[in-house]
Amino acid sequence: MEREAMEFDVVIVGAGPAGLAAACKLRQLSLESGTELSVCVVEKGSEVGAHILSGAVLEPTALNELFPDWQERGAPLNTPVTEDHIYYLLNADKGMRVPGFFAPKTMHNDGNYIVSLGNVCRWLAEQAAELGADIYPGFAAAEVLYHDDGRVKGVATGDMGRDQHGEPKESFMPGMELHAKYTLFAEGSRGHLGKQLIEKFDLARDRDPQHYGLGVKELWEIDTDKHRPGLVFHSAGWPLNESGSAGGGFLYHLDNNQVAVGLITDLSYENPYVSPFEEFQRFKLHPEVRKYLEGGKRLAYGARAISKGGLQSLPRMTFPGGLLIGCDAGTLNFAKIKGSHTAMKSGMLAAEEVFDAITRHQLDGAELTAYETRFQASWVHRELHLQRNFGPAQHKFGNLAGSAYAFIDLNLFNGALPWTLRDPTPDHEQLKPAAESRRIDYPRPDGKLTFDRLSSVFLSNTNHEEDQPCHLQLRDPSLPISFNLPQYDEPAQRYCPAGVYEVVDTDDGGKRFQINAQNCVHCKTCDIKDPRQNIIWVAPEGGGGPNYPNM
Repeated sequence: MEREAMEFDVVIVGAGPAGLAAACKLRQLSLESGTELSVCVVEKGSEVGAHILSGAVLEPTALNELFPDWQERGAPLNTPVTEDHIYYLLNADKGMRVPGFFAPKTMHNDGNYIVSLGNVCRWLAEQAAELGADIYPGFAAAEVLYHDDGRVKGVATGDMGRDQHGEPKESFMPGMELHAKYTLFAEGSRGHLGKQLIEKFDLARDRDPQHYGLGVKELWEIDTDKHRPGLVFHSAGWPLNESGSAGGGFLYHLDNNQVAVGLITDLSYENPYVSPFEEFQRFKLHPEVRKYLEGGKRLAYGARAISKGGLQSLPRMTFPGGLLIGCDAGTLNFAKIKGSHTAMKSGMLAAEEVFDAITRHQLDGAELTAYETRFQASWVHRELHLQRNFGPAQHKFGNLAGSAYAFIDLNLFNGALPWTLRDPTPDHEQLKPAAESRRIDYPRPDGKLTFDRLSSVFLSNTNHEEDQPCHLQLRDPSLPISFNLPQYDEPAQRYCPAGVYEVVDTDDGGKRFQINAQNCVHCKTCDIKDPRQNIIWVAPEGGGGPNYPNM
């Protein structure tokens, strides 16, 4: 069955902060100039916000520019930050609070807000729709379309109603082609179409590889007498330091007696026995964390990779017919542990460039190289440049010494040290063989503070139509057993925070690699950390995956 096509001036893939900010800005410019510009946003989640997961402490810099009257418009920024607590956790029992003066100044949160980023995106979608953008949740962009001359033509949404063998079922509906003069890719970290574009157009040439962390997060309702609205807690050290891994924890006090608690595990870790999910469960047992959670109720669970390579890993963002924006490119500022404001600004800059190209220069698919100039002249580039050495220093020196370096670099020299640290080894090449690594025996969950994967996935409201093609594909189906299992004891069964990958016994006494794609929360860790890059994440049917209410 032939696919139908729809024509737009601009198609945006992904209804996260970058994509929605771009849609709002495009429609603002259209209305201000009286020049009609059609804008379409497609989102693979069942609704806007369903796949959005972040800490999140929001710096409102970009929001102030996009909607100076956001408070009057009812933006869900309800909890201003009132306190910053930064701890170095020495071990399972002890922690040392870092005086504010000694913390890298980027970690201070004066003027910021603790938010549900999912709810912020829902609000942004309302603004975009009121401005005249078309927003289509439940439609996954599955394929990049190209003109005969190689320019990006748009995207095609995935077919609905194919069985696990790819054959049409009675409910089959072909995907739709969305054609545009320009297509903006805002899929978030490790976007599967963005990954293809980076490779096809060699956008990462002369850049460091992108680096990632895996954030595992829960939302809790806690006792009123323990709740301190506006308190931001960050930590480094235990439990990750026991395995020589990097990363850190957070606990943010929102409104309504709720706290967001999570752990970011740097995916550069070396020990194949590390389980970021289990490390997070341990983190909650530390006295500085459990004192808030004890007696509370877990409400929601989720996990998502973040792009944290910074400026050195930022690919070229332009190619004929489109742009990469937000975390699809990697604009997160890891020194601040924030990416929403930079993602939004990258989308707004893209909107300005695309609007000028279409309306002033009558361009249709020509590469917008001027976007790089516009980006480099912006505050988001200055911010990323000043804080460019934070992430590489954490990798090179570890959390403690890396933070000391960051204090000198940022607090004393304001990011003006005359060198740039490099981080040339990709995360998937970091694992050491299992024979050279210490096994880690994680404690059994207690069902009160700590939990297993399956009960956690249940709280994420994750669902996929079972009889559909598996969206977790193997380049070579024999590799997980023939290579990864003996050398690394198949790390996928530990790095996945949703229990998707298992090594199970077979009747003949052998082992079999099993993929439980139904459990997938779309975190992208497998696509990132697999040591042979054998696992490829592609978009499942639209509407599948987690359904986060307010993460």
